[in-house]
Amino acid sequence: MGSYDYDLFVIGGGSGGVRAARISAGLGKRVAIAEEFRFGGTCVIRGCVPKKLYVYASQFPEHFADAAGYGWTVPEARFDWQTLVANKDKEIARLEGLYRKGVEGSGGQVFQSRATLVDAHTIRIEAEDRTVTADQIMIATGGRPNPHLALPGHEHCIFSNEAFDLPELPGAIMIAGGGYIAVEFANIFHGLGVETTLVYRGREILSRFDMDLRRGLHETMEKKDIRILCHTVGEAVDRRDDGRLDVHLSNGERLVVDQAMLALGRIPNTENLGLGEAGVETGKMGEIVVDDFSRTNIENIWAIGDVTNRVQLTPVAIHEAMCFVETAFKNNPTRPDHDTIATAVFSQPEIGTVGLSEDEASTRFEEIDIYRAAFRPMRNILAGRDERMMMKLVVDRATDRVLGAHVLGPDAGEMAQLLGIAVKARLGKQDFDRTMALHPTAAEELVTMYKPSHSIRNGERVG
Repeated sequence: MGSYDYDLFVIGGGSGGVRAARISAGLGKRVAIAEEFRFGGTCVIRGCVPKKLYVYASQFPEHFADAAGYGWTVPEARFDWQTLVANKDKEIARLEGLYRKGVEGSGGQVFQSRATLVDAHTIRIEAEDRTVTADQIMIATGGRPNPHLALPGHEHCIFSNEAFDLPELPGAIMIAGGGYIAVEFANIFHGLGVETTLVYRGREILSRFDMDLRRGLHETMEKKDIRILCHTVGEAVDRRDDGRLDVHLSNGERLVVDQAMLALGRIPNTENLGLGEAGVETGKMGEIVVDDFSRTNIENIWAIGDVTNRVQLTPVAIHEAMCFVETAFKNNPTRPDHDTIATAVFSQPEIGTVGLSEDEASTRFEEIDIYRAAFRPMRNILAGRDERMMMKLVVDRATDRVLGAHVLGPDAGEMAQLLGIAVKARLGKQDFDRTMALHPTAAEELVTMYKPSHSIRNGERVG
């Protein structure tokens, strides 16, 4: 290693790259990391952190309305978009500083620059027009929204990146897509008072989630006056003389909106990185191809996070970074574990889920039992809010193992994190049943569902 400038050079300062750099530097390795934009990556700068802040902001109208049932008189509220954006910016700047400080405090060197590969051991620091060498190279450049260049008028549209920093809050918005990003932003903008239309080509929003969750959220969103058009796509977007947009839909309708947002998937950031010069193999979407240990076809070059197009979640990138450190620097080859990952959709109501959906389980197991409860949570009763919560367990009858746990309702994401422990540990339904309920809570329903609502045998519903 002594013949190289660094033991490890990381390209990309997101959550995964920073974790790999910080932990490796803490082991005494000579580490450098380069980031061309802002440290923190998608999650901190333009993803889950600002999104969650905006989710909180969008929930206050319902909180104000619900307060009356509890005896509060709330004066007419007024929302200021610029205040939210400014306060978000302050928090993001604080977090970015912590990311940089973490690497530097561990002894790593930080480059505020784009970095590209010259060969398997040489990196060009573009801002300084010089090259450095490294024994091991980590690529963690993440991904970005699919620009959907085939859509006529795509240049008039915004993406999740721009949605956080619009100069003003739109009066009306069309959001194309049915994944969690599209669904979350539809709820955010609606909660902030924007007339919102969600357009999705599929038959139901949130593909790959449990169908009960998908339908339940869809119905609730429509009751809130979020318009959802399934089996529909945008065919063209035109700029009007008044600055607004005409969105032409496949159903023959024309929407007039202030903003059109595309949330149609994400693609890896691999262009012009010098991957070809270094001999690194990429896939059909431009993703970096890696083995079970996150190593590319070039022995000393690794890739983690969204740039590999495996599981596009921040904790996954961080986990992959930790496994890399074990493998590369601790002589402890460790495969990232991508099985049974808890996830949440910060919609209104919220979704929290871990493990197999009912449909997935029914194709993989001969006989499964479904335990399902739908009820009005206590917090909604005095508020007079007719919004129901749903909880569901998917159980393998042969082994009693809980294969999946799904929640729709307040704090569902928090529940999913804890349910993830039980499902990951392969606990059985009897373990849930013998756990004492915590009353009065919504989560107690998870341990008081004693009788299946129905069963699936060989793919067919019974009961």
